[in-house]
Amino acid sequence: MIDLERNAFFDNAKVVLIFLVVFGHMIQPFTNDSEALRTLYMWIYTFHMPAFIFLAGFFAKGSGNGKYIMNLAKKLLIPYVIFQLLYTAYYLWLGKTGWQGIFYPQWSLWFLFSMFSWHILLIGFKRVPATIGLFLAICIGLLVGYFGEIGHTFSLSRTFVFFPFFLLGYWCTKDQVMYLKRKGMKAASLMVLMVVATGIYFMPELNSGWLLASKSYGDLEMPAYGGFARLFVYGVAILMAMSLFVWIPEKKYWFTSLGTKTLYLYLLHGFFIQYFRQKGFFEVEHFVDVFGIALISAGIVLFLSSKSVLSIWQPFIECKITRLKQFFERSNEKMDHKMQ
Repeated sequence: MIDLERNAFFDNAKVVLIFLVVFGHMIQPFTNDSEALRTLYMWIYTFHMPAFIFLAGFFAKGSGNGKYIMNLAKKLLIPYVIFQLLYTAYYLWLGKTGWQGIFYPQWSLWFLFSMFSWHILLIGFKRVPATIGLFLAICIGLLVGYFGEIGHTFSLSRTFVFFPFFLLGYWCTKDQVMYLKRKGMKAASLMVLMVVATGIYFMPELNSGWLLASKSYGDLEMPAYGGFARLFVYGVAILMAMSLFVWIPEKKYWFTSLGTKTLYLYLLHGFFIQYFRQKGFFEVEHFVDVFGIALISAGIVLFLSSKSVLSIWQPFIECKITRLKQFFERSNEKMDHKMQ
């Protein structure tokens, strides 16, 4: 259906999005005290996870047989269990409590559980015509908000609410995505980005729960008409994600390869974020402070993409030790060369 050959555009998009994930988590504690930061945070959250999930669906493949499901479990569920335990222990070390069980994802780990679920849902949905499947997925995403029992447990709420973006990505072709790079699209996208930012700024009562997709309409204080609000959020998310893709470069740069390591970055950056939050490392009193946090966020992305970090964590994330083997082989070669 799609050409899965490595494409710099998609890797560049992943780099931008993972940076925004880290940066968004970094500024979140300061959003209550700054209208500008609240606007920036909400603006980022209108598109960064929908766009990330769209890309995950774009590269989804597999037949849905037993081997495929087992590989998915190895790739997604085993790291989920490992990091669920690691983050729980880390939280206890930081003095945070509230262990609620293995099926109540700690912080950002919901994405792994939901990713597995999206792939399983895809087995059935890809047998349905695209338009019908997308319509059903959106209807389900709208309906789950009316049930308060569907929430954080098993990451069910986010799984169903975000699934339309995954399915849309699956059905889109590279040519359709590249259609956004046409002449004149930058002006239109800039208008969308500015209008949404302005709207968020002048809606101080807007609940971030609409963008996080983990709460029921009752919790969001719109029990009757929440479905219409979520449908509006869907539309904004799609327009914002498209507007972002317009600005993603197609050329290969020095940072492009980082797009192949986003799972590591996503799983590991939380150790920094939670430590900074618990210890109160940063304060934001001026625009320069926000710029400094952006630089630190970029530094975290670069550090977690380093060969040494990837080698240490590969056994936990990929259940492989190939990077460690390569590291020791290179070390032995250097030792042998020095001894000659």
